[in-house]
Parts: sequence; structure tokens; C-alpha cells
Amino acid sequence: MRKPKYVRLADMLSTAIQDGKLAPGTKLPTHRAFAEQAGVALATATSAYRELEKRGMIIGEAGRGTFVRDFGLPPTLGVQQTDTDGLVNLIFNMPGEASDADMLRTGLRRLASAGDLETMLRYQPHGGRAHERKIIAESLGSTLGPIDPKCLLVTSGGQHGLAIIALGLFRSGEAIAVDTITYPGFKSVAALKGLELVPVEGSDGVMNPEDLERQCCARKLRAIYVMPTVHSPLGTVMDAATRLRLIEIALKHDLLIIEDAAYAFLETDPPPSLISVAPERTIYVSGFSKSIGTGLRLGYVIAPKSHIDRLLEVIRATTWNAPALISGLVTGWIEDGTLAKSEDARRRDGAERQQICRAVLGGSDILAHHNAGFAWLQLEKGVRAEPVVTRLKERGISTSGAEPFATSVATPQALRLAFGGIPKEELSGIFEVIREVTKEYSISQITNNRH
Repeated sequence: MRKPKYVRLADMLSTAIQDGKLAPGTKLPTHRAFAEQAGVALATATSAYRELEKRGMIIGEAGRGTFVRDFGLPPTLGVQQTDTDGLVNLIFNMPGEASDADMLRTGLRRLASAGDLETMLRYQPHGGRAHERKIIAESLGSTLGPIDPKCLLVTSGGQHGLAIIALGLFRSGEAIAVDTITYPGFKSVAALKGLELVPVEGSDGVMNPEDLERQCCARKLRAIYVMPTVHSPLGTVMDAATRLRLIEIALKHDLLIIEDAAYAFLETDPPPSLISVAPERTIYVSGFSKSIGTGLRLGYVIAPKSHIDRLLEVIRATTWNAPALISGLVTGWIEDGTLAKSEDARRRDGAERQQICRAVLGGSDILAHHNAGFAWLQLEKGVRAEPVVTRLKERGISTSGAEPFATSVATPQALRLAFGGIPKEELSGIFEVIREVTKEYSISQITNNRH
């Protein structure tokens, strides 16, 4: 059976891309111009381009055109990257200290001497052991207010928490409001469940309540997903007035609120959390990977009692229970003060890294929390992120553009730099390379504009 005409056109362009006749970064003709060149209808040309986008061969940028993608780009946040082939990895934020191994040894010795060690070899309650849920709940009291341990479920990391929320509380096709730049992990679980993400305009990661209101009036929304305290990747902290307005809209339109607090520990004086103001409709998710160690996958979800049974069912269907060994380690660290010390160390370390970043890239447009080991570098007008990412890879630095984080049609031209865990003595040199490459493309863009 002969292939449809749009597929044959897509195959033709695909071959040209793979053979190098259309180099990475090449701007393709508009849909209409391509239709005229190929002697086909506009709809056929559009279908051919759409087919190439599905194959990952090209990328469309609103207001700029369609470009050939670079297959040499490093994996983005949508793909786990464990081997960087000698590249400096600025894709995944992996904070850590030289003393972390000693912390782990001490914790393991404590567990080895515990009287209930044998129970860790057995199945555990789906939501976590009761005494450990109580320890975590009580540790959150100073920031979230009183938490019923029965409403707190222990998960295998914050990402697992997001997954059980998406799988357990929503139906395929339901719509959730999100920031135009958001956490890629939530995009992943939404796609897995078949949820529609509706981008809501805002300012630097702070959702605009009035645009949310407009979206609610225009269509049926089921929930909103926000990171009010230290947005990832932008690092912003939502002000108290905006939080209250979002809650007001959620009450008016019967929306669930998903409050992601993965990096909330970085902010020492945040406004009241959403769950502390509206506990009856807020689902709070966080974990300990960022504050202790990325390899220790332990998180928690706090939800209204009406949702607990359904969430427990999903935990049972996915992991059965979080590993008791890790939950025992973490709750022990909560009780003996190790967690608090680790969080304080992460904040100090992030602040030092931000100072180095600003010292080198200070003239650039940077968004970041002052205690975070990551930053959002907005490129100058007219500069595209993809060739910058490619050039940085050639210079030995693996980083990510904005595409994995974007939920709107118009993807901003920016770099997300994750530098937690990189030896501090190497950071200035790394930032110098980034400054040189971005300046190189800025000058190139100015030259092109003059001609």
C-alpha cells in the first residue's frame, strides 16, 4: 500500500536531515511556501511538518518559524542521563557534600543496631509505617501547621508522589492549570495519564490569578498545579496575596490544588503554604532528595481524608510501599537533627554558588532563588537556545534549553543551569564558558540584524 503524500514528503525531508543536506538549526520554509515548492495543498504540507515534529526531526517556535533539530544535543530532563561522556552535567541538579557519605554510614550503623531490623525485610503498610508517618508529620508542623499522620502517605520520592496523584485522582482527558514554565516531571505524569495541561500566564513563575479566572470561565478545569515556594526551574516565591487569590478561585470553581514543595526548604521565611490555608482541597507533595541525597528516593503526599484510600490503592499498584530501609534512615535523621543540618548546609552551599554565578554572569538576565543550586538564564532577544546548547556541548558542557519546561506554544529562549554538586572551584570557569558562548551568539545576532 502506497504511503500518503504527506508521509512521503516527511520521508523526503527526513532523509535530507539525516544525510546532512539540511543542517541542524536550518530554518525551513513556511508551511505555505513549502506547499508551493512541493506542489501540494497547504493541509498536506502542514501534515508533513507535523509528522516530522512527531519524529523529533524538527521544532516549531511560535513567531520564529520551524527549524531542523540537532540530534547531537544532550538528553534533556525528559531522559535520564547517567553517563555524560566527560561532559560537565548542568542538566540534573545533584546537590551534595563531601560529608554526605559519613552521614550515611552513621545512619546505617544506627539502623543496624536497631531492634526491629528484621521487620525491614517484610512488606510494609502501603502508606508507610505509622510511627514514621507521625515523625514526618510532626516535623512539618512548624511550617504547615498540624498534620494528621493518617493523611500523610510515604512515597518513593516526590516524583512518585506526583504520579500517584495523577493516576489516582484524575480521569484521562481532564484539564489541569499549570504555569507556562513548569516542572518537567509533572508534564511526564500528566502525559502518562492523558491529562491536558492548560498554561496560565504569569510573571516569572508566579501564576496570574486573573488569567486563571479567565481560563476557568472559558472551560472546565479540574485542578491547578503550582510551586509557590521556590519554583522549579525559576526559583521564585509566590507572594501571600497571590496565594490567597488562587485559593479563592479554587474555592469558587471547585478546583483541587496540587502544591509541589520539592525546593521549599530553600526559603527560610515563606508566606503561609496553600495547604495551611486551604487543607480541605490542597494536596501537598514533597520529598527529601534535594535536601539529603538524590539517590535516597523518599517523599510524601499530604491529602484530604477523602482522597487517601484512592492514593493508597495506587501506591499498592505501583510500589506496594516505600523502602523501609530508606524511610528508617530519613526519619532517624529527622529525629536526631541531621535533616535540619543538611537543609541548612544545602542553603549555604546554594547561596555560595549563586554568588559565583552572579559574579560571572551578572550582566545577564538571570532568574534564581538566592539559596538554589540552579538558575534560569534568559537569552538575549533573537538568540535561539538550541544552537547555544549545541555549542556548549562542543565546549564540554551539557545543559538544557527551555523546551522540557514549557507548556505554552511559545517556548522562551533560555537555558536552565543546574550546578548543585559541581565542585565549587570549577564553577567560575564553567560560567565563563557559558558567558563566552552566549555573547558569541548575541554578537552574531546583532550582525545578522544589521545585514
